[in-house]
Amino acid sequence: MKTSERVLNAATAAFGETGYDATSLDNLAKELGIRKQSILYHYPSKEQLLDAAVDNAIQELTTVLDTAISKGEHGWSRVETIVKSVFRLAIRRPELLGLLREVTRLGPPVLTRAVEGVAPLIKGATDWLREEMDAGRIRRSDPELLVLSVYSTVMGAATEVKLFEAIGEEQTLRGAAARRKELLRFLESALMP
Repeated sequence: MKTSERVLNAATAAFGETGYDATSLDNLAKELGIRKQSILYHYPSKEQLLDAAVDNAIQELTTVLDTAISKGEHGWSRVETIVKSVFRLAIRRPELLGLLREVTRLGPPVLTRAVEGVAPLIKGATDWLREEMDAGRIRRSDPELLVLSVYSTVMGAATEVKLFEAIGEEQTLRGAAARRKELLRFLESALMP
């Protein structure tokens, strides 16, 4: 693996797990067994490294969602496929979703960058929901607000590991599956006509 990829992966994990402010380039370099100057050669500042990590996370999320969407399903079946795909990503690469949650805490300008990156996904989901509502397969509501609400709900259920640990829920594949099942039951009751 190239040094730039190793740096990006380590930064994504650090930003997503411990936060941007708690991540230092010196610690990243030490963890990778390289000099800080090697990081700065590929990413001239911590902010540019964050931007690259966000772009990479959005690209991976987009790929996962595009794959789920391309299955050509309608109504509840597509919603269920998308939620399951996001949970699989959260289990496989929790740092990616953790990074996206960290970006919301950091605010602009990195949040603006992330929003611009996911804007096509939000527009596509909003248009699709509008079509599904018109066809009677999804309960009628404001499709844009619904997309944002579902996004927040799914991301929260998939990434709030510390909260779930604090209330005593086991952080295993079984625990994630139970959260996903409950979330799907909730969404189905909210979305189905």
